[in-house]
Amino acid sequence: MNEIVSIKNGYFYYEDNLALENINLEVKEKEKLVLLGNNGSGKSTLLRVIARLYFLNRGEYRFEGKPLKKRKVKKEFRSKVGILFQNPDAMIFNPTVYDEIAFSLKEFGFDNVDDRVIEIAKEFNIEKLLKKSPLELSGGEKQKVMLASIMVYEPKLLLLDEPTAAMDPRTTGWFIDFIYDLDITAIIATHDLAVAYELSDRAVVMDEGHKIVYDGDMEELMKNLDVLLQANLIHKHRHRHKKFIHSHYHLHF
Repeated sequence: MNEIVSIKNGYFYYEDNLALENINLEVKEKEKLVLLGNNGSGKSTLLRVIARLYFLNRGEYRFEGKPLKKRKVKKEFRSKVGILFQNPDAMIFNPTVYDEIAFSLKEFGFDNVDDRVIEIAKEFNIEKLLKKSPLELSGGEKQKVMLASIMVYEPKLLLLDEPTAAMDPRTTGWFIDFIYDLDITAIIATHDLAVAYELSDRAVVMDEGHKIVYDGDMEELMKNLDVLLQANLIHKHRHRHKKFIHSHYHLHF
């Protein structure tokens, strides 16, 4: 498979604060990987760099094998990459769900906008929401709507930032099935090991120093307590089972 994203020796700063340190990452076309790390590790920042909402201060970024140096982002790139933020409210700016989904189709010059909106609404089972304001919806419904507004223009790369954070169990189950069936490249950022384990065989882990400390098999990661502890993805505390007090490791959800 061809490489779709490559970052070599990447650094990013918020003013004088280091947010990404010496990031090296390669992602192949149609590959799915989970980007794991605790809050503040740099997962969201890395997704925004890949989406070219932020630009590396140092290092090389390549998309589809071509280096991208200029800070001007072409519409062609935007049509190939979709990013779903953790807080869907940050993405909502249209009066109805229909308008929200149709917006990118109009922006990128698609024909048959109405047919495409109806088709994706059926696929996501949100037809009944099309005339509603997105602001009236539950957190999980908002995430589905915003995801539909991305998938409707058929990107090649999907970036998801804590996508299940606002989802109830039923919607989370739907989302896991959606990822299983996805036929494009996807990078899913989360700190939830249980969800991550269901989504991909490849895990990339960032620690609180904003570095990648693991890139490999998910099964092997689950056995690697040192990496999980370093990334603050598990913790250990004492607790009581009836009258028996003991301690062991716990996953973060």
